[in-house]
Amino acid sequence: MKHILLLLFLFPIVVFSQANFEKAQQLFEEGKFEQAKPMFEVLLKKNPSNIKIMECLGDIAGRSKAWDEALLYYGKLKKAKPSEANFYFKYGGVLGMKALEVNKFKALGMIDEVRTNFEKAIQLNPKHIEARWALIELNLQLPGILGGSEKKAIQYSNELLQISAVDGHLSRGHIDEYFKRYTKAEQHYKKAIAVGNSKKTYQKLANLYANKMKSPDKAQAVLEEYKKKSDN
Repeated sequence: MKHILLLLFLFPIVVFSQANFEKAQQLFEEGKFEQAKPMFEVLLKKNPSNIKIMECLGDIAGRSKAWDEALLYYGKLKKAKPSEANFYFKYGGVLGMKALEVNKFKALGMIDEVRTNFEKAIQLNPKHIEARWALIELNLQLPGILGGSEKKAIQYSNELLQISAVDGHLSRGHIDEYFKRYTKAEQHYKKAIAVGNSKKTYQKLANLYANKMKSPDKAQAVLEEYKKKSDN
C-alpha cells in the first residue's frame, strides 16, 4: 500500500517535469534560447545528471558565446559519457572559439587541446564529418610552426570523400579556394553539385564566382540553375 501511495505521489511530479522539459525543448528548437535556458536550469537542479539537459545548456551557452560556461557543461558531459564523440567535438569547437578571443600567448597553449578533442571525436566515431571539417579549418588557419599543414588538411578532405562524397569535394574546393587556386576550387565545387545537387553546393560555387573570380554573371547563372531544378 505504501508503494502504491508513493507512486501516486510521484506520478504528477514526473509528468510535470516531462512537460516542462518538452516545453523547454520546443523553445530551444525555435531558437528562443533566453526563454529556454532558465527552464533547463530548473530542470537540471532536479536532475543534475541528466545528459540531454546539460547538452542543451551547453549548446545555449555556446550560441551565446559564453565559452567558459559551455566548456563547463561539455566537460561534465565528456566525463559522464566518455564514449560520446559529439561531446569531444563540441568541447573542441568551443575551446577553439575561446582561443580566438584571448591573447595570442594564451591561445597557443589551447591549440593542442582543441586538436586533441577533434581527433578524439574521430577516434570514437570514425565517420564523424564535422570533426574533420574542424580539423581542416584548424590546419588551414594555423601557421606551419604551430602545426598548421595543407597536407594534413588534404588528408582529412580525402577521408571525408570516403565518408561523404559531397563533403569531400566541398572541403577540397574550400582548401583550393583558401590558397587562391580558384580554377581548381571551381572544379571541385562542380563535382559537389553533380553528387549532392543541394542548395549549399550551388551556393559555394556561386560565392566563388561572385567574390573570388569576379564573375557575377556566372554566379547568377548558377543560382538560376538551382532555382530551376528546385522548382521542378
